[in-house]
Amino acid sequence: MNRKILAALFLILCTATVYAQEKDSTATTGTDKLTISFGKYPKHRQKMYVTTNLSGMVSFASMKDNGEYLRNIPRFSFVFNYSTNFNKDFSRHFGVFTGFGIKNIGLISKPTDSLKLKQRVYTIGIPVGFKIGDVTGGTFFFFAGGEIDMAVNYKEKQFVNGRKEHKFNEWFSDRTPLLMPSVFAGFRINPGFGLKVQYYPQNFFNRDFNYSDKGTKVYPYKNLDANMVLVTLGYNFDGVNYFKVKKKRHYLKMKSGKTEFEVNY
Repeated sequence: MNRKILAALFLILCTATVYAQEKDSTATTGTDKLTISFGKYPKHRQKMYVTTNLSGMVSFASMKDNGEYLRNIPRFSFVFNYSTNFNKDFSRHFGVFTGFGIKNIGLISKPTDSLKLKQRVYTIGIPVGFKIGDVTGGTFFFFAGGEIDMAVNYKEKQFVNGRKEHKFNEWFSDRTPLLMPSVFAGFRINPGFGLKVQYYPQNFFNRDFNYSDKGTKVYPYKNLDANMVLVTLGYNFDGVNYFKVKKKRHYLKMKSGKTEFEVNY
């Protein structure tokens, strides 16, 4: 018989003996009862595994035009935000991940009462992060890390007095930086819902961008500063299978009053 199983049984007998003696000697004082329970813990995955995620996000921006704060409103984005992560768990409570994802990020500003601008980019990003908590069981874990996004398509819409007057989009536009670094943190709960906050410290606009208008160079973003914060609610569609692990680890728990003891075997 496995030595760990024998050790666990020996501990049960010893605890039961001590409990019996205490009960006999203190029965009139209402000694706390001893409870014993058996169960199985999921074992962490030995190999790398893949998860996929769809999400919706709200973006906020701190915007300044020539040092003056520029009025802006939150922007909601539900299409199209998709990611695939490659995960490696080193234990039941710690793991790392990387992957790739497509995001629709941007901002909405109101330079004047009559003018509203919607500006966004589609990006392809590569995150690198870690996770701490119940990363195998999936009941709850915290994650954090950094990401680098590459802007692939820029789109801008202009509204005057509520009417759309002009729009355009450009592939690999110089209107924004090509690479956009960020940091993020969040948590995930069973069966696969997660909340993430992501901050972009770099200016959303490329101040050096210019175009020619009747022989004159125009710098539309020369005095603009915009830093974005994204709040993302996501769901892992393979989250149910994500936390199913075939191999289990047994445990024995004993509790008496406020005292608890656990043995794994």
